[in-house]
Amino acid sequence: MGKNTICLWYDGTAEEAANFYASVFPDTAVTAVHRAPSDYPSGKAGDVITVEFTVLGIPCVGLNGGPMFKHSEAFSFQVGTEDQAETDRYWDAIVGHGGEESQCGWCRDKWGLSWQITPRVLTDAMAAGGEEARRAFAAMMPMRKIDVAAIEAARRGDQTDA
Repeated sequence: MGKNTICLWYDGTAEEAANFYASVFPDTAVTAVHRAPSDYPSGKAGDVITVEFTVLGIPCVGLNGGPMFKHSEAFSFQVGTEDQAETDRYWDAIVGHGGEESQCGWCRDKWGLSWQITPRVLTDAMAAGGEEARRAFAAMMPMRKIDVAAIEAARRGDQTDA
């Protein structure tokens, strides 16, 4: 385990979540599964208690801590994408696997963890500042999954029928 590792709390599903992330994202892998040496408040000896994994190269540990704590939007993974196809692939994997859509490129996976699927065109527009950023931001606000073509049109100042 690295010096700084993100610990994510699960209710007995850390291994399932880690395996799902590894099936969806590049540079993502399950690196270790640890079983409880004895009974504990939310499980029994031999149950999976922690799972070490990476998400897009970021070291994480999933802790099967029980039902006491839930994920919230206060923590999310922001995944930068290069185009609509990559945006669609990640969004559809998360939402289509029991997750749910939210606003402005945010979605939640079936375990309640929040993800921001953010095309580079949007972050570039925001970094540009001024009118370009304002137009891109206004275009993004009503979106759920980000529409790359609509953000590109907003950056250029193209009029839309919306």
